[in-house]
Amino acid sequence: MAVEIERRFLVVSDGWKKENPQGHLYRQGYLPNGASSVIARVRICDDKGWLTIKGPRKNSRTRREYEYEIPLNDAAEIMDELCRKPLIEKIRYRVNNDAAVWEIDVFLGENQGLVIAEIELHDENDVFSRPPWLGEEVTHDPRYLNVNLVNHSFCRWG
Repeated sequence: MAVEIERRFLVVSDGWKKENPQGHLYRQGYLPNGASSVIARVRICDDKGWLTIKGPRKNSRTRREYEYEIPLNDAAEIMDELCRKPLIEKIRYRVNNDAAVWEIDVFLGENQGLVIAEIELHDENDVFSRPPWLGEEVTHDPRYLNVNLVNHSFCRWG
């Protein structure tokens, strides 16, 4: 069984850039799902396409997640023709802090100005050190979920 346990935080400074991490452009879209709490995401990064199915959250940090590589052309076609718009565009950086790897997402397009740091955990109770560039935790706030940023883009929050 594939399980995702993550915590998400706002980023309050550029201190994470001191390591000069290399960023990768991500484009991703979400398939319409009605009122279902299951999410189907299509993503392109570099020259690879991915299909991800995420189950309902058991709590705000844990859910099942299944991810499969798919042909790049299929991913692009699904995003262009089947996914809700606007697509999510972001540059993702991986930053090491102590023993943890943080993924820093710098959003573009409709969500420009939003920067979120995520850490994936092995257990919900894992302890980790908080780097100084980390701000408020937004794990529990559904506005910051990528799937919700499609319908309620950050630039429109006012």
